[in-house]
Amino acid sequence: MDYEKLGQEAIAQIEAASDLDALEALRVALIGKQGSVSALLKTMGGLSPEDRTLTGPKIHGLRESVNEALTARKAALEAAEMGARLASETIDLSLPSQGVPTGSVHPVSQVMDELAEIFADLGFAVATGPEIEDDWHNFTALNMPESHPARAMHDTFYFPGDAGQMSPREGGNATRMLLRTHTSPVQVRTMLAQGAPLRIIAPGRVYRSDSDATHTPMFHQVEGLVIDRDIHLGHLKWTLETFLKAFFERDDLVLRLRPSYFPFTEPSVEVDVGFAVETGPDGKARRVLGGSGDAPGHGWMELLGSDMVNRRVIKFAGLDPDQWQGFAFGVGVDRLAMLKYGMDDLRAFFDGDLRWLRHYGFSAFDQPTLSGGVGARP
Repeated sequence: MDYEKLGQEAIAQIEAASDLDALEALRVALIGKQGSVSALLKTMGGLSPEDRTLTGPKIHGLRESVNEALTARKAALEAAEMGARLASETIDLSLPSQGVPTGSVHPVSQVMDELAEIFADLGFAVATGPEIEDDWHNFTALNMPESHPARAMHDTFYFPGDAGQMSPREGGNATRMLLRTHTSPVQVRTMLAQGAPLRIIAPGRVYRSDSDATHTPMFHQVEGLVIDRDIHLGHLKWTLETFLKAFFERDDLVLRLRPSYFPFTEPSVEVDVGFAVETGPDGKARRVLGGSGDAPGHGWMELLGSDMVNRRVIKFAGLDPDQWQGFAFGVGVDRLAMLKYGMDDLRAFFDGDLRWLRHYGFSAFDQPTLSGGVGARP
């Protein structure tokens, strides 16, 4: 049998195929289960070893050449079909969109806008800084000693190697580089750059080595700082009460200040907010902010940390602590969003699940304003 001639005839038929359907019919007729080339392969079982040695390579070669021809012709036909579609289909970009935009604002972005709107009304500016920080701005300038647990490798993402950034505040010695663990370095950098008086909030991403339902390795934080003359604890309490009442849009919020410790503030307090336990539409008990906190069925929820800026931090920033005083506070943006909009798992913020985003996302046209309300139910 002339296998070479069979191959030439099969390839000629393949190259003459006018469309993909005709090519598929040829593929089935040639190398399908009942195809002519497949039938030749089946005959090899009845050949003697000598004949199989001579005939086998020819049949396999025939099948390979047919396969290659089919692949090449399919690619050519698909390219031609795509070219024809591109030539015949046109889009008039001047026409209006046929659909309504379906994108939405992420809850974190919405809450950031709400915070900025509230604090802008209180006279605060928004300050930003690098997410890759040096050890001096992130720890030392905030009065954190070398033995502080926050500096540990299991809490902080350090960059490998000993090479760092030159810090004139440490006599020109290189400092270790890391992903910032809070936005407090922004406060230090702003004080160094602008001096006093100062009134800023510093929102942004921060990084810590932690992960569960209420913690993620990357999360969002907003910190506030006020530096001026004759600042005292009463200014801090009024600012936090005004902010939280505007953010949660409730006038019955009650705050409780508890003594605490932070290296960069002295004295330091934790801020608790009163809540009441109510039964939701699903029959489950849930916490609702508001109420006295100490009454039956009520309680206190820790929300943020704050207090007067440590004298050493003010001095590190190049200011005279005898002339300037201030207060600072910090709270997780993601946690604020969870409390206000009824979310129960912080990890869902970063999963990218479209169903979650459609449920909790905000319309791009719902810009928070103090006159119209800083928040809206998604």
